Amino acid sequence: MAIKVIGFDADDTLWVNEPYFQETEHKFCALLEDYLPHHSVAKELFKTEMDNLSLYGYGVKGFMLCMVETAIRIAGQTGSHRVVEKAIEFGKELLEKPIELLDGVEPLLISLREKYRLVVATKGDLLDQERKLKKSGIDKYFHHIEIMSDKRDSDYLKLLRHLDILPEEFVMIGNSIKSDILPVLAIGGKAYHVPYHTTWAHENVEAPVIHDNFLRIENISEILRYLS
Repeated sequence: MAIKVIGFDADDTLWVNEPYFQETEHKFCALLEDYLPHHSVAKELFKTEMDNLSLYGYGVKGFMLCMVETAIRIAGQTGSHRVVEKAIEFGKELLEKPIELLDGVEPLLISLREKYRLVVATKGDLLDQERKLKKSGIDKYFHHIEIMSDKRDSDYLKLLRHLDILPEEFVMIGNSIKSDILPVLAIGGKAYHVPYHTTWAHENVEAPVIHDNFLRIENISEILRYLS
């Protein structure tokens, strides 16, 4: 069945994201190095993120709250005020980062938009993701924007019902095997993986993907060979 809709993940598929988080985490760990070694702070922060993921969801604001909680737990009453202020400052800086489109993204969208409906399907905080899309300058190429609280099979099925298409008429493009690839394959869609050089630990998947509807592409521009 012919593809009608192409879905794009946003963070680290359309623009740079994870390196900014890692840069912020590095500064946060350095802030607390008087209390714990760098790797121990990073481990504590990740644990806080995982403990709170069901409450805060994905995005900068949840990350900021996790930095604050981790800072208080590590620094205690003696140093928590200073480190909490800095953690909030780091979070605000992260929210204000520039949008850096990845190579080949805009030419690809221009090439595809005449033949297909293009949608963004991304996780994260609604306000932050809307801001990034507006700042990116590429929002004009998309038929629909879907900012999800999570990316499970049911979330993609809900999106496809909204778009009034069958799974066989949909292909998802993204950098995360866990969020962009496996759920789409599970519901009968196609999924193209475009790896990014760094990935959040929560999104890592060890087992290789073997599926007729799966394709791994090193550069997003190569997608034109399979779709145009």
